[in-house]
Amino acid sequence: STLARNQALCLPPSSMDWHVRTLAATDYDRGFLELLGQLTVVGDVDREAFEKQYLDMEKEGNRRVVVVVDPQRDQVVATGTALIEKKFIRGCGCVAHVEDVVVDHKERGKQLGKRVIEDLLQYARKKGCYKVILDCAETNATFYEKCGFRKKEVQMVHYF
Repeated sequence: STLARNQALCLPPSSMDWHVRTLAATDYDRGFLELLGQLTVVGDVDREAFEKQYLDMEKEGNRRVVVVVDPQRDQVVATGTALIEKKFIRGCGCVAHVEDVVVDHKERGKQLGKRVIEDLLQYARKKGCYKVILDCAETNATFYEKCGFRKKEVQMVHYF
């Protein structure tokens, strides 16, 4: 389509042919957990635990974990997740929650994060969500505003 072609023209040539796809069990060996470690504490996750969690998440079927893979290095360089929450409000509608968005620090500035967000927004739209929400650091707010999000209310957290 013309829109897709125009969007592709805005991307740096080095990232245009990178693979955007859903997470695979084999991404354990492509640095997926190390990439998440640039965002938050991952903890001790061995291959067996990773594969069990991956299969459990696949069975649930209410999420999309998208990755961008650098074809030259065969490494995951960006990721993000959308979780679908079914609601009673809005005529039993659903909401997508975007979580765990991170781009490898060496690959930032190549619009890979934008590609992840666009993929997750498209997924939420196809699932019939009436909105997509996310929490982010104040320093990342401008990025998400460029992706069409706007600030709303306050985030609260209770850790266990």
